[in-house]
Amino acid sequence: MMQAELNEAVDMASLPVQMPLAPKTEAAARARFFNSGNAFNIHLPDVPAASFDLPPSMSMSNSAPCETQWMDCDQSDALGSGVPATTPFMLARYLSLAAGAQIVLDSTTSGSIWYVIDGDGTATHGETGFEWHRGDVFMMPGSASANLHAAQSGALLWCVDNSPLLAHEDAVPRTASQRGLVAVHFPADEIERQLEMLFRTSANTETSGFAVIFSSAELEPTRNLLPTLTLSLNTVPPGCMQRPHRHNSAAITLVLTGDDCFSMVDGKRCDWRPYRTLVTPPAALHSHHNEGHGPRARFLIVQDGGLYYHGRTMGFAFADDSGNPEP
Repeated sequence: MMQAELNEAVDMASLPVQMPLAPKTEAAARARFFNSGNAFNIHLPDVPAASFDLPPSMSMSNSAPCETQWMDCDQSDALGSGVPATTPFMLARYLSLAAGAQIVLDSTTSGSIWYVIDGDGTATHGETGFEWHRGDVFMMPGSASANLHAAQSGALLWCVDNSPLLAHEDAVPRTASQRGLVAVHFPADEIERQLEMLFRTSANTETSGFAVIFSSAELEPTRNLLPTLTLSLNTVPPGCMQRPHRHNSAAITLVLTGDDCFSMVDGKRCDWRPYRTLVTPPAALHSHHNEGHGPRARFLIVQDGGLYYHGRTMGFAFADDSGNPEP
């Protein structure tokens, strides 16, 4: 049978990976060939919807932490990731800092986004330094010169970085000076002022809740806090809900306040607890509900949205009652 006849008789998609017949160099021997029938049928594990809670050992309810410890919100086994990861591109972590402890931040990330759950301390990056307190938000560039120092009260913090993305690319970030990134601090009282200003405005039907979006002077044109990561502080009034919607970015949510609140993710309910971390998979239909009678629910949301905005593929859409995207 001629080769052309053989190819006609064989289903193209069933062909195994092809290798060069007689490579003349090691570089040529590394070549592999797929085809339009089998190159795009890769099945990766889904991103699980998940929740993570603070362990009792990290609580600051009675005294300052006795030791410094990290807790990763790690789904690497479910994702098939070779590094700790909460979603394919992001890692969320809790950090308990002992009284007076100091840590040098990971320089294998482009940067990290932080929320101060409790305690006080200082942050330094090069010549930039500031004090942080409970309720503050800040961004630290990935740099060997970046560090956090807890006060004598100790501290408990939550952070999200893009280390899984850089590990996937096997990439090392440029220095902060090359990227033009510098530390950014959002004190709690200024965040409160921004929220109160929003609450005195009205929103139309195309607005996804009353939320403060965090950015910086350097990234103001893109409205991101890091080139690939976005951060928002969202709110839901008592007796209300955020409309069901979808987007192509994954979301990592930190619950701040809210009684009788929960999220629905692809039809499954996840109840809120203080400082619980929630994972919303990409493209999942989700909504947030406040059935309490107290103040507005508040929650921080980090998304890898910068990637999708830059690729023009964010795909944000509200859904109608059937779960279908609205026209």
